[in-house]
Amino acid sequence: QHLLWLACLTGVAGLLASRALVALSPAAAVLAVLLNPDWRAGWRHYWRNGAARRAALLYILLMVSGLYTSEWDVWRHEAYRLLPWLAVPLAFTAAVPLSARQRLSVGSLFVLGAALVAAATLAKYLLHPAAANESLRVGQSMWAVTKIFHIHFGIMLVLAFFGAIWLRQEPLVAPWLRWLLALAAAVALLTLHVLAYRTGLLVLYAVLLLEALRLLFRGRHGRRRWWLGLLLLLGLTGAPWFAYQVLPSIRARVGATEHDLIQFRQGRDINHYSLSRRLAAWETALVVAGENPWLGVGLADTRAAMMRQYDWRGYGLTFQNRAMIHNQYLHFLVGGGALGLGLWLLLLGRPLAQPAARRNPYIRTFLLTMAVAMLVDSLLEVQIGYNLFVFGYGFLVVAAERQRPFRQSARA
Repeated sequence: QHLLWLACLTGVAGLLASRALVALSPAAAVLAVLLNPDWRAGWRHYWRNGAARRAALLYILLMVSGLYTSEWDVWRHEAYRLLPWLAVPLAFTAAVPLSARQRLSVGSLFVLGAALVAAATLAKYLLHPAAANESLRVGQSMWAVTKIFHIHFGIMLVLAFFGAIWLRQEPLVAPWLRWLLALAAAVALLTLHVLAYRTGLLVLYAVLLLEALRLLFRGRHGRRRWWLGLLLLLGLTGAPWFAYQVLPSIRARVGATEHDLIQFRQGRDINHYSLSRRLAAWETALVVAGENPWLGVGLADTRAAMMRQYDWRGYGLTFQNRAMIHNQYLHFLVGGGALGLGLWLLLLGRPLAQPAARRNPYIRTFLLTMAVAMLVDSLLEVQIGYNLFVFGYGFLVVAAERQRPFRQSARA
């Protein structure tokens, strides 16, 4: 149990500061499985856990795609890189499960650690705000001080914001920690707006909107829930306008986004415009997917297939500016066809189809955050995004299904 706890803490620290620690944490977690004195029961938990089986199906899809891949070097690399699809769910089903206090410490470390990195990044911005805003005008966002790419860091801040809100309501949380979590939520929210993380803000407001609608239409506590939902909707209406009026970084980001879209619509040079290149990539991906609708081109062959299609229609892009898909759903459709997309939607959507999982705020907001973020980025194709998703999926979804199977809790 302590070894699994150490693996989780190491994984969180690695996500925030060191990629090397992320690579070590799954190995420590698997070792925790091997040291489980009741390992037979652990393996039974793994095979009976639907969330773990769905993760394994994605790895099996990669193995099957090896039958028709033409990019063997890439396929072998992916077969190694994607092993956490098997290792992480195995750890959260077959090892001795974490105690409530250990889970609280892991969640608190992520929230407070993300807030600490955010505060340092915000301080760096405030030292030279004019230069940073000028970078925003040409579409360049500030990375975290620990070298986390702005898209992934923005998503981490959204997860930290919601995590802080839910953790504050846990009975095990001491008063001093409750205040620290509130401060962490405020820092995450402020950083997202001041640094104008476009993906992070999109995800934040989308999930808040879904939570507001849930309070309005699914609340069970009478008028208090209705008023809370209405207040949240009112805040969602006014907050973006207020941020635009107050923050130069938001105005710079909005102006850069509008200019970016104009370049694409008018067929101009889009080599230095991230959103336009993303739109070109989506159109290219749809063409490739249409030619290989059922099994796709192979998960390891996605990049090569995209580059071949760019050769036919390149949008005036130089080779180094040809963007990959930047949409996880399209990525699975191109690489795995309808089968691959179906397996991905099953993994992402099945827990939300279970009443017990929907009522779990951690699972609900994690999956919604990832589902929205993956509309505008292929998170699983970059190692930090992949590790963030797989760790969160194992820590929240797989562990919860082991603790109380969703089907049984729904009947209860």
